[in-house]
Formats: sequence, structure tokens, C-alpha cells
Amino acid sequence: MTTTTTQDSAQAATTAYAPEHPARQAFAERHPEFYKAMIGLEIAASKHVDPKLYELVKIRASQINNCAFCLDMHSKDALAAGESVQRIVQLAAWRESRHFYTEREAAALALTEAVTVLTDGFVPDEVYAEAARHFEETELAHLIGAIVTINSWNRIAVTTRMVPGHYTPGAYKK
Repeated sequence: MTTTTTQDSAQAATTAYAPEHPARQAFAERHPEFYKAMIGLEIAASKHVDPKLYELVKIRASQINNCAFCLDMHSKDALAAGESVQRIVQLAAWRESRHFYTEREAAALALTEAVTVLTDGFVPDEVYAEAARHFEETELAHLIGAIVTINSWNRIAVTTRMVPGHYTPGAYKK
């Protein structure tokens, strides 16, 4: 028989996770035409982009946009695609841990950040030129499409408060 003290109960309460928040809306059910169009964008954007790089771009944009649902989804999909835990963990500080990423990946991540955060109102020429140096024109167009698409998904997920933690890798694959 175990005896629980007030101190033990207080300690357990301080280590318990916060309750899961409810979603605000089931967006796909409420606007199926838009959701279907977004899936079409996703399919089109994923062509000609390396699957691991595609997931890194999605994770980085989702970090910037504070989209927990998309972080959960794309981290799991990246792991399922063979990406390393270390590269996923270091992604938020990729400039400080450049040795984990290729020049091509760094160019894609810099472009992702520039497109995601348009605080100056434009993507700097040097960021675009560096990406263009590493990606053939069609690949670059698809990379831009991927960045735009994940930013749209982030805005839907954050606005409707999609709940992270329940995604199974590959569940939404085309």
C-alpha cells in the first residue's frame, strides 16, 4: 500500500501536462472545395522537390509560423522519409549548425525564411540568387510553390487551432 502525501500530490500536479485544447473548427468539413484545392496545390508543389528537403522546408516555415500541428505532422513525415532526428532538432537554428546541412539545403531554408517572413516587403535579391544557383528553374518554381503552400496550411491550422499529436506519418499523402 502506498501513501500519497500532500507534497507528492503537489509535485505530481506540477509535472502534469497541460490539457489538450479543442480545435476551433473542422475546416476540411466546413469548406471541402477549398481543402480539395489546397490538396491540389500540395500535389503540384511536391513535384521536382526532394522529399526530405520538402519536409525540412515545411518544418522550418511551421517553426516560424508557430504551427504546432504542422510541426508535428512534418517532423513525423520527415522521420518516416529517413531524415535524422538531429537535423530536425537543429533546424530552428540551422545557421548556427550549418555543418548539418548542404549548401543547397541552406539556400532552400534561407528562401523559406524570406518568403515566410516578408517584413521588408520582398524576398532579398541575394537570397533568391543563392537559391537560383542551387536549383534549376523548374525545381526553384516548385520550391517556391512548396513554401507558399506550407505557409497557407500553417495559416489554416493556426487559425482553426488544429490539435497536434495525433498525426500518423503518411496519413495525408496523396
